[in-house]
Amino acid sequence: MAFKDDYNFKDLENETERFVIEYLEEAVNADPDVCRCEDCVLDMAAYALNHSLPSYRVSLLGKLYAQAKDNDDAYIKKIKKAVTDAVKKIKANPSHS
Repeated sequence: MAFKDDYNFKDLENETERFVIEYLEEAVNADPDVCRCEDCVLDMAAYALNHSLPSYRVSLLGKLYAQAKDNDDAYIKKIKKAVTDAVKKIKANPSHS
Protein backbone atom coordinates (compact mmCIF):
# COMPACT_ATOMS: atom_id res chain seq x y z
CA MET A 1 0.00 0.00 0.00
CA ALA A 2 1.27 3.47 -0.88
CA PHE A 3 2.19 6.01 1.79
CA LYS A 4 -0.36 8.43 0.29
CA ASP A 5 -3.10 5.90 0.90
CA ASP A 6 -2.36 5.79 4.63
CA TYR A 7 -2.59 9.55 5.27
CA ASN A 8 -4.88 12.39 4.25
CA PHE A 9 -2.76 14.92 2.38
CA LYS A 10 -5.68 16.92 0.95
CA ASP A 11 -5.42 19.57 3.69
CA LEU A 12 -1.72 20.17 3.07
CA GLU A 13 -1.66 23.54 1.33
CA ASN A 14 0.98 26.14 0.53
CA GLU A 15 -0.48 29.52 1.51
CA THR A 16 2.25 31.27 -0.48
CA GLU A 17 0.50 30.03 -3.60
CA ARG A 18 -2.50 32.23 -2.74
CA PHE A 19 -0.28 35.32 -2.60
CA VAL A 20 1.62 34.44 -5.78
CA ILE A 21 -1.57 33.97 -7.79
CA GLU A 22 -3.08 37.19 -6.44
CA TYR A 23 0.00 39.29 -7.24
CA LEU A 24 0.56 37.52 -10.54
CA GLU A 25 -2.94 38.47 -11.64
CA GLU A 26 -2.22 42.11 -10.78
CA ALA A 27 1.12 42.06 -12.61
CA VAL A 28 -0.24 40.39 -15.75
CA ASN A 29 -3.23 42.73 -15.89
CA ALA A 30 -0.94 45.76 -15.50
CA ASP A 31 1.21 44.85 -18.53
CA PRO A 32 -0.63 44.40 -21.83
CA ASP A 33 2.51 42.95 -23.45
CA VAL A 34 2.68 39.91 -21.16
CA CYS A 35 1.60 36.66 -22.75
CA ARG A 36 -1.51 35.25 -21.09
CA CYS A 37 -1.41 31.76 -22.55
CA GLU A 38 -1.68 28.97 -20.01
CA ASP A 39 1.91 27.80 -20.49
CA CYS A 40 3.36 31.26 -19.79
CA VAL A 41 1.10 32.06 -16.84
CA LEU A 42 1.81 28.71 -15.20
CA ASP A 43 5.53 29.15 -15.82
CA MET A 44 5.36 32.57 -14.15
CA ALA A 45 3.54 31.08 -11.16
CA ALA A 46 6.02 28.19 -10.90
CA TYR A 47 9.01 30.53 -11.16
CA ALA A 48 7.62 32.84 -8.47
CA LEU A 49 6.76 29.93 -6.16
CA ASN A 50 10.22 28.42 -6.62
CA HIS A 51 11.73 31.76 -5.57
CA SER A 52 9.45 32.27 -2.55
CA LEU A 53 9.53 30.87 0.95
CA PRO A 54 6.73 28.30 1.24
CA SER A 55 4.16 28.52 4.01
CA TYR A 56 2.43 25.16 4.34
CA ARG A 57 -0.50 24.48 6.60
CA VAL A 58 -2.67 21.50 7.44
CA SER A 59 -5.23 22.88 9.89
CA LEU A 60 -7.48 25.83 10.60
CA LEU A 61 -4.98 27.07 13.17
CA GLY A 62 -2.26 26.80 10.54
CA LYS A 63 -4.42 28.76 8.11
CA LEU A 64 -4.89 31.52 10.68
CA TYR A 65 -1.16 31.61 11.30
CA ALA A 66 -0.44 31.73 7.56
CA GLN A 67 -3.00 34.48 7.03
CA ALA A 68 -1.20 36.56 9.65
CA LYS A 69 1.50 36.89 7.01
CA ASP A 70 -0.97 39.06 5.07
CA ASN A 71 0.37 41.90 7.23
CA ASP A 72 4.05 40.91 7.12
CA ASP A 73 5.50 43.60 4.86
CA ALA A 74 8.87 41.89 4.38
CA TYR A 75 7.23 38.60 3.40
CA ILE A 76 4.83 40.30 0.97
CA LYS A 77 7.67 42.36 -0.53
CA LYS A 78 9.67 39.18 -1.22
CA ILE A 79 6.70 37.52 -2.91
CA LYS A 80 5.98 40.60 -5.03
CA LYS A 81 9.64 40.67 -6.10
CA ALA A 82 9.50 36.98 -7.03
CA VAL A 83 6.35 37.63 -9.10
CA THR A 84 7.89 40.69 -10.78
CA ASP A 85 11.02 38.71 -11.61
CA ALA A 86 8.90 35.82 -12.94
CA VAL A 87 6.92 38.10 -15.24
CA LYS A 88 10.10 39.71 -16.60
CA LYS A 89 11.81 36.35 -17.12
CA ILE A 90 8.89 34.65 -18.88
CA LYS A 91 8.05 37.78 -20.88
CA ALA A 92 11.61 37.76 -22.23
CA ASN A 93 11.59 33.99 -22.75
CA PRO A 94 8.02 32.78 -23.36
CA SER A 95 7.56 29.05 -23.11
CA HIS A 96 5.01 28.72 -25.88
CA SER A 97 5.99 28.06 -29.49
